[in-house]
Parts: sequence; structure tokens; C-alpha cells
Amino acid sequence: MNILLVAINAKYIHSNLAVYSLRAYAREYQEHICLLEYTINHRVDYILQEIYKKQPDVLCFSCYIWNFRYVQELVEEFHKLMPEVPIWVGGPEVSYETGTFLADYPMVKGAMVGEGEATFLDLCRHYVDGALLEQMHGIVFRDAQGALVYTAAREPLSMDELPFCYEHLEDFENRIIYYETSRGCPFSCSYCLSSIEKGLRFRSRELVEEELNYFLAHKVAQVKFVDRTFNCNHEHAMFIWNYLKEHDNGVTNFHFEISADLLTEEELALIASMRRGLIQLEIGVQSTHGTTIKEIHRTMNLSRLAQAVAQIRRMGNVHQHLDLIAGLPYEDFATFAESFCQVYAMRPHQLQLGFLKVLKGSYLYEHREEYGLIYQGNPPYEVMGTRWLSYAEILKIKLVEEMLEKYYNSGQFEMTMKVLELTEANPFDLFLKLGEFYESRGLLSMSHSRIRRCEILLHYIEQNDLSHLALYQETLTFDLYFRERMKSRPAFAPPLSEFKELSKKHCGKGKNAHLEGFWYDMDSILQAEFLDAYPAKKDRRAYYLFSYDQRDPLSGQAKVERVWEGQQTEGMS
Repeated sequence: MNILLVAINAKYIHSNLAVYSLRAYAREYQEHICLLEYTINHRVDYILQEIYKKQPDVLCFSCYIWNFRYVQELVEEFHKLMPEVPIWVGGPEVSYETGTFLADYPMVKGAMVGEGEATFLDLCRHYVDGALLEQMHGIVFRDAQGALVYTAAREPLSMDELPFCYEHLEDFENRIIYYETSRGCPFSCSYCLSSIEKGLRFRSRELVEEELNYFLAHKVAQVKFVDRTFNCNHEHAMFIWNYLKEHDNGVTNFHFEISADLLTEEELALIASMRRGLIQLEIGVQSTHGTTIKEIHRTMNLSRLAQAVAQIRRMGNVHQHLDLIAGLPYEDFATFAESFCQVYAMRPHQLQLGFLKVLKGSYLYEHREEYGLIYQGNPPYEVMGTRWLSYAEILKIKLVEEMLEKYYNSGQFEMTMKVLELTEANPFDLFLKLGEFYESRGLLSMSHSRIRRCEILLHYIEQNDLSHLALYQETLTFDLYFRERMKSRPAFAPPLSEFKELSKKHCGKGKNAHLEGFWYDMDSILQAEFLDAYPAKKDRRAYYLFSYDQRDPLSGQAKVERVWEGQQTEGMS
């Protein structure tokens, strides 16, 4: 018996924890289970060919919003080739309105609903040992007459019953390791599916210690915890964070999704004592508009959240990633812009601007007519309009999102953006104007190199802040070398010949470094509050040495030292 599990991920660096967990839980049938992973960048034809070559006796798909359209096409085409092979589906996309899906896709035998490990094990028993489908829990299937049979819901497993999926780390080379120590969420946010499952379950400390030690011993680059609100249980969070600090291998980074307003002083003190880059935090703000927060049933103390984010930023040892969602109830264009500006002012390393996904099974989905939600009929079901936000306004926010990704979240324009922010009353207007500049010149649909983005920015500056053009040319040059030793020198940078000998002195043969001279003092830009706070020096340049063998673990930027000829002073790091 050949039971084939198929996962289609959003990116190559991702892995599908669900299918690995299904296979590991059904270990007694390992010889019958084959697992295949692809990405949405693969052609459907290619995936179909590879599945066909495996000649499965049973075919199972893991269904999420990013891959559902692929799965829909694949089940139709595969059924034409091998109509005798039963097809099963599972995952969030088929756990709600399951009957509707099965009615639309009569070639699918059935669906695993909800948590799938024990259900998949029963499915293996059915196909290998002849166990009856009718006696299983957590499935919807077609009987011999084609009628749908709904079995009883399956009770959630203890977290300690869930298997550890990473005995063969070679299968995950150059990919993110996803790990969970809890399931469920204590909150009831109306846009999210995690709130549907009531109660929280935690993995035991003994198992968590053993598994974390495994990752640390193998010096895995990054482990991403998928616990929905990691710090909702203080003792659990403190136990894990203390363990990571005490057993830090100096290499592995751990990612956590937290509620910053829940952080205690004890937790903050522990975080402050960690190695720079040991952990990174993703913090869902979603909105700062009080009416919206209340309407989406979100529990959040915004003032406390802002204080915690600021405190962590001052620590300087943790990468912070803050999230916003556009299209939530009662948030119009103006109030969303306010939310954006408030979160931007918190100065996260990344600000993720996302758009509401109207997910089947969520509270917002059930109340979509009340909120006037217009959204895409196919995954990812992204909002296109609400009672408070028009499609035209959403398109403007999308311009902001694209410019934010390119010029802020990329981390490639830090010095330049510090200056450019001073030209507008608020950052939302800045990114919107920059997006409209791109749009007016037909630049949005093109792929641009870093230097080309610098050139476009200079064209924008020529139109909006021409008097400071020379300053921007220098900050852009600094930004380029801050990230990498450029193979091609930008045309707006000064000729290297002007400081050739000094460069030889500090960047001799074999050194992975670069030296650059500036008329403007780059250190002062980080503190300046108005554009003319840093006039150009007319007497001599300041020289900065970029060392690429010593990078900041939070930003990936090179270590930078300011070097005068014959004298070195304390520089930026």
C-alpha cells in the first residue's frame, strides 16, 4: 500500500509541519507512507507528473489558503489519470464548510476535519488493515452510494502524544524549522481561526527540554515557534526562555509570536539578559483604533504594548516584528493611517502591513454581510472593501505596503529613510507619495535591483527635496555598503580614486571590508530631528570602514567604524 502525503508550501525555505507530524504519528505504517513537498512556484503540471510517477494507492493533500487553488486543480487532473485512487484532504481550508467542498469536488473521497494526527493514523488502518471508516472520528466521507457521512468530532490529543518530527534534520537543510509547544489560544480575535479551539494544551517540560537540546546540539540556524500566543502562560514562557539562555550555542535563533502587553517585568528582565540575536519577537498589533480593537474581540492594552516594545528596543538585543491588518471593522482610511503612524513610531525592525483574510469558520466570515465585507472568492480571500474602506483606498494602502517592504522592511535604506522621513508630516504620507511616484511612472510592475531603487529614490528626491540631493547621494552610498561589498559602484558615489591610498591601508588583500568617504557625518544622522541639522563638512571627509566578516545578528548589516586618516574613533555598530 502506497499512501502519499503531499504538501505545497509558499516558499522553498518553508516546511510543512503538519504532514511531517501526520507521518510521524502513524509510525507503525511508515513503510506504507511517502511524503512529497513542493512550492507554489512549481508548475501544477510538474507536481502532477511527480505525483503520478509515485503511483499512489491513496493520495492525501494538506490544504491552506496559499496552496488551495493548486490542490483544487490537482485533484481534478489526477482523478482523470487514476480515477480508482481515493483522494483525501485535510487542513484549515477543508475543515469548515466541508460538505460544500466535497459537493464541488465529487472526485474527492473524504476530508479529515480539524486536528489530523490520530485521524490520519485511523485512515492508514483503514487502507492497510481494513478498519471501517464509519467507526473513525473527525472525517467526512462518501459512502458506496456517494452520500456524505459525517462522523463524530475527534477529541484533541495531549500535546505529549504528538511526535517529534525532526530526527532526520538533513531533510530540512536550508529551511525553517517549525516547532510547537502548545496548541490553542486564550483570545477570541474575530479574524482568526485559532480562537475557535477552546482551551490551551502544553507540551511537558521534559519533552520540550529534550527537543530544544536536539536543535541546539545540531546548531540549527532558526527555530520558529508556531505557538499562537507564546507568552500567554508566564511559567511556560519563562521556563523555555531560561532554558534557551542557559544552553545558548551562540548560533541558533528562536522566533516567537507574543502579545507584548502581557510581558511581565520578570520576562523583560530575562529578555534583556539574552545574547544579541538569540530570540526574535513577532508582535501582533493589528490596529490601534479603540473601536476596532473592541469590535474584533481583541484583548490588548495598547499603552502597555508600546511601553514593552520601547523597552525591548532600548535593550538592543532582540529583533522586533510588528503586524498591522488593513480592512478590519470600523477602521477607515484615516484611522488606519493613524494606526500605521503609531506603530511605525515604535520603530520595529519590520512592520508587516497585511490585509484582512476573510477565513471560513471565523467570526468575521459569519458576519461578513453586517460589515459589508467584499473579498476575493478564491484563496487567500483577501478583503477588497468594507463599510468603512473602499477598494480605491485599499489600493492606496497597497502602495504604502509595497514601498514599506522595499524601503523599510528590507533594511537596505536605513540611513536614507531616516532623512527622508523628515520631509513629510508622517510616514504614511511619505510611503504613499513614494508609491504614487512609482505608479505614475509605471515602475510597480517591474523588478528592480538595489542600485536601481536608489536611482528611483533620487529621482523622487529631485522632485521633492532637491536642495538636499547631495546628502541623499551620500546616505544611499552608505546604505549600499552597509549591507554588502558592492560589485558595481553606483554612479552617484564619489570616485574611489579620491581616497585610493587610504582604502588600500584599511582594506588590504584578503580583508572582507570596504572604506568609503563622506562629507556628511553619518553618525549624527541617526539622532537628527530636522533636515539641516547636519551640514556638509567642507574641510575634510569622514571615512567609514565596513567590515563584512562582522555583521549585526539583528539586521545583517556590516560592522562600521569611523576612521580619520591616521586616527580611529568610536564608530557605529
